Amino acid sequence: MIVKEILSEELLTLSEVKGILHQIMEERLQNEEELGYELRKAINHADTFAKTSPEKARDLVNNLTALEKMKPEIAVRIADIMPMTRDELRSLYAKERFTLSDTELDQMLEMVEGAMD
Repeated sequence: MIVKEILSEELLTLSEVKGILHQIMEERLQNEEELGYELRKAINHADTFAKTSPEKARDLVNNLTALEKMKPEIAVRIADIMPMTRDELRSLYAKERFTLSDTELDQMLEMVEGAMD
């Protein structure tokens, strides 16, 4: 498929992608269309690695982006990975030009715990 132009662009969490892929799968099954190899693999990947519901993931991203020193890209990464320790969070900030205090890290970890299923 050749893309002629991009109509819109949005950062999505893996949980949100999982929801979208399942909607596509249901539509194709209702229309008795075959699921392609790539679609089946994408659905399998999303099912395997998504750690929460799409709603909780989006709420987590919104809560995280309200924090200071939080970029939307990092918030989506945190919602995808669901880090459970300070070291895991620090690794997501390794390329940034600033460091986070322990209280900031703990605040983020509390938000992640609240979003877990």
